Amino acid sequence: MYFENTGLENAAADLNLLDDIMLKHGLVREGQWDYERVTYDKKYVIKEGTFYLRVFGFTKDGDVGAHDAIITLMKPVVGKHYYPHGVEYGEEEHFPAHLLKSCEQTLAAVKADLNAFEIHA
Repeated sequence: MYFENTGLENAAADLNLLDDIMLKHGLVREGQWDYERVTYDKKYVIKEGTFYLRVFGFTKDGDVGAHDAIITLMKPVVGKHYYPHGVEYGEEEHFPAHLLKSCEQTLAAVKADLNAFEIHA
């Protein structure tokens, strides 16, 4: 399920700054990157299952591996994890209201922190 109107889609920031802001709010990049793309995850383990809030990003001309990139964020999404198959984002998935509220609060907090540093094209 994608989150609409978060203000994060198309926001751009330096990779190192973005790593710090995301980590502050529980979104971890870990090894989920290649030289042009990143994924930040926040894991939720609740009675209804295991879910991931994900924020994807990409760079047009930087190098993520060298920590030298301006990252443009994409639309955030939440998905349910099914072992051993992976994460499903489909509309037929059930996402508890308390999970969605927590995700929305996290995304709003990230946006508030990012506002001071966002790069406007």
